Amino acid sequence: MMAGRLDGKIAWINGASRGIGLAIAEAFLAQGAKCAISSRKEDVIRKVAETLSETYQTTVYGYACHTGRQADIEDTYTQITEAVGVPDVLVNNAGTSPYFGPLLNAPDLLWDKTFDVNLKGPFWATRCVAKSLLDSGKPGSIINTASIQGHLGSPLQGVYGLTKSALVSMTKTLALELGPAGIRVNAISPGLVETKLASLLTDNPDFSKSYTDRAALRRFGQPNEIAGAAVFLASDESTYLTGQSIIIDGGYTAA
Repeated sequence: MMAGRLDGKIAWINGASRGIGLAIAEAFLAQGAKCAISSRKEDVIRKVAETLSETYQTTVYGYACHTGRQADIEDTYTQITEAVGVPDVLVNNAGTSPYFGPLLNAPDLLWDKTFDVNLKGPFWATRCVAKSLLDSGKPGSIINTASIQGHLGSPLQGVYGLTKSALVSMTKTLALELGPAGIRVNAISPGLVETKLASLLTDNPDFSKSYTDRAALRRFGQPNEIAGAAVFLASDESTYLTGQSIIIDGGYTAA
């Protein structure tokens, strides 16, 4: 990628301690963005921020934030604006999938947890950033990490799929509402990417074969292959793109 595509931009990436979120943070830093990152465990996110700061020779701000708690989101946002400024770019990447099984058997507790983290959290974070951008009159880019499970039926992953489907719907609605102010809202919908969150599936030999046999590229994705799309959506190269969910799945849904 050509360097400097995000020069002068401030980005907040949540769910950034590993996997896709970390890859996005690394790609943003490589392109010149100033980054604040957050994740649930303070010791982990502080260490990640320190490592990124050393690697990219800049200050990366790390914050402990449980995305499923509104107070955490709002407190973290206040800290970010005081330390770095109002973000031009928000990446809602934090996600969870605590239940694997038939939808009708899903416990209410896990249903609520999944919706809190995967849908309410992105809404709360978006509201914080969007209000500041609206007040300042600045344009911005909000990027939601959805999933192909939000576009397909999801046997055994129904609760997770429902949250991602709702996140895609929220993306489109907010794109329409915020577009007149120059605030773009898009989603990235990855297929199976080799991360800890997806390891229950990617480490299963039978499922692994069934997925890769259907995917046109015959393999799982890697976090850095999602990060490139996030850079594009955050940059001024995508200023006429909003309300979309970009599917990156190695051709799985093309079959």
